[in-house]
Amino acid sequence: MKTMSDQTTPISSTEITEAIAELEAYRERLLNETLIAAQRAKLPKSQTLAQLEPELAKIDSVLEALRHQQANN
Repeated sequence: MKTMSDQTTPISSTEITEAIAELEAYRERLLNETLIAAQRAKLPKSQTLAQLEPELAKIDSVLEALRHQQANN
């Protein structure tokens, strides 16, 4: 995925839409698979979510930036 800092050509609206969809799917899969693994390991859900939160925050930040960029295209 291209980032705003390394782009040399404009990113099309279609590419942004695809990146958003892929990132949303990744976020959902990461959350679900991590919670399933934690449940199997008998780890508390709250502890698992606390450890996962920084990664989810990064993903949410990138999603927000992409949506902002999409709105301005």
